[in-house]
Amino acid sequence: MPLPQRRHLAAPIVALAAAGVLTALPAPQTAAAAPPPEFAPVSVSYGVPKGGAVKGRFLSYNDFHGAIDPPTGTGAVVNAGGTSTPAGGVEYLATYLTRLRAEARAEGRTTITAGAGDLIGATPLVSAAFHDEPTIELMNQVGLQVSSVGNHEFDEGVSELIRIQRGGCHPVDGCQDGDPYRGAKFTYLAANTISKKTKLPILPPIDIRYVNGVPVGFIGMTLEGTPGIVNPAGIKDVTFTDEVETANKWSSVLKLFGVKAQVLLLHEGGSQASATPTPGVSDCNGFSGPVKPIVAGLNPEIGVVISGHTHRFYSCKLPNSKGVDTVVTSAGSNGQLITDIDYTLDRRTGKFAEITAKNVIVENGVPDGNGGWRKDASGAYLKNPDTVDAAAKKVADKYRTAVAPIANKLVGSISGDIVRTTTAAGESPLGDVIADAQLAYTRSTGAQIAFMNPGGIRADLDADQSSGGEAYGQVTYGEAFTVQPFNNLVVTQTFTGAEIKDVLEQQFVGFAGQTTQRILQVSAGLTYTWSVSAAPGSKISNLALNGTPIDPAASYLVTTNDFLANGGDGFTNLNQGPDGRVTAPGFDVDALVAHLATGPIAPGPANRISTTS
Repeated sequence: MPLPQRRHLAAPIVALAAAGVLTALPAPQTAAAAPPPEFAPVSVSYGVPKGGAVKGRFLSYNDFHGAIDPPTGTGAVVNAGGTSTPAGGVEYLATYLTRLRAEARAEGRTTITAGAGDLIGATPLVSAAFHDEPTIELMNQVGLQVSSVGNHEFDEGVSELIRIQRGGCHPVDGCQDGDPYRGAKFTYLAANTISKKTKLPILPPIDIRYVNGVPVGFIGMTLEGTPGIVNPAGIKDVTFTDEVETANKWSSVLKLFGVKAQVLLLHEGGSQASATPTPGVSDCNGFSGPVKPIVAGLNPEIGVVISGHTHRFYSCKLPNSKGVDTVVTSAGSNGQLITDIDYTLDRRTGKFAEITAKNVIVENGVPDGNGGWRKDASGAYLKNPDTVDAAAKKVADKYRTAVAPIANKLVGSISGDIVRTTTAAGESPLGDVIADAQLAYTRSTGAQIAFMNPGGIRADLDADQSSGGEAYGQVTYGEAFTVQPFNNLVVTQTFTGAEIKDVLEQQFVGFAGQTTQRILQVSAGLTYTWSVSAAPGSKISNLALNGTPIDPAASYLVTTNDFLANGGDGFTNLNQGPDGRVTAPGFDVDALVAHLATGPIAPGPANRISTTS
């Protein structure tokens, strides 16, 4: 099958000679209808325009993660402001984007639709089975125009990300859906992902769009810490640079070319403080997180930061390097929210004059007339056919139909909900089950212990979920894949007891280069205690296997996925190199499926790890 032609960037083009990068400036899109009011917006004013006002709207979302189908189980609703609202699904996202564009057009506003990374990666089977081409096709369909890359855009490596942008059949699996893959119509920006060979960004660092003749610049990048949370094998030829330094560098380039209104699409974020009731989707209560110091270092021309990564919702104004407020937003995850950012430009200066932002819930439910939402006999929320976008549904249904025979295959059963929620010690019932599954999968090689990274567990196993019409407690392959969607290999390596203790010590900041606390999930038989107050390197005690203390000098066979074995999540102490590994057939999801087949599987006890002050 011939490869599709690469999409050519539209004119006009700004030549950035200093960086050797070409950036396209396509015209923004619009559409039809009118959304319900949501929560009060954050608002920033920089003064009355003196040279005439130009009005525009940014519509943005982040961390879509291939959520083509409406989320299910505990993730089916947006919990905010004391209410729960069923939300998400690409055919509903398309409807709300259309409505918000129509509202903007009625107000004389030009709309630009933007993303903040993780559109793909860690995706359900309906997208992942086709290397996330369905998600990109649907992002084209719903009118996305520009997005930063996120860490999950690198899940299959840099070369695959380039293919996703430019098009062409997959080098191994070809064009599985029977027609050419033509790539993303929107522009991925990767300002801080630098090729070791060329010393330039692997994709455009910036994009410029015109709003009624006034230029607006976009800078896009992922978090500098991406190497610690993706498989190192796929990013060995690139480096990731500092967020503030990179953003300001390209901000200065934009300013040099006369672009004074700038937006940073940043795959890094923060979160509101926990409260009862849950803060509203557009609130900014007790805000904290990595994005806060990043904003504090930014040039004042960057008036908007559309952020992501934390999967939280917020709408804030935070001080930049000049102490002036910058609007900072995030739309949660899975296409359940859209951030609506209205702004005014001063035509004479080209600067932002006013910016307001709020999050809009992408409702997909049927109101019950009493302030709630209708459910079916199993307790699942009914979906509203009146708010479905037919064109988006047609594309989604093509892939749903193609993957259904695999996705709806029954693979096992559970006795009740098995959740990712962790104890104070960092252990979860589902983490226990997955670690046990990987240990069982490799016992024939002599494995004695298994570790699972918590970030690789992407969803709960809900007993009442019925993706393919199955009974309570039955689990389909698609549901299992949604829990573990990365297709990691399962590897077994030999470690001494002392080395195992070092692995566990590396869960905590300050030991062996670890920068983020991450508690590994452990298989049955392994127990230990960790101390909150102990110094890095001395936190682990009472380490035992089946009640017998781990012998520092003895050897043990330990199973992990290859993400961890390659040093992912900062666990460099698990990287013994490929020569010492035994690789099991298939992928990590196959281990989970094999374990579920012995069910019904009960939730893990979550009592293997304890903590003390």
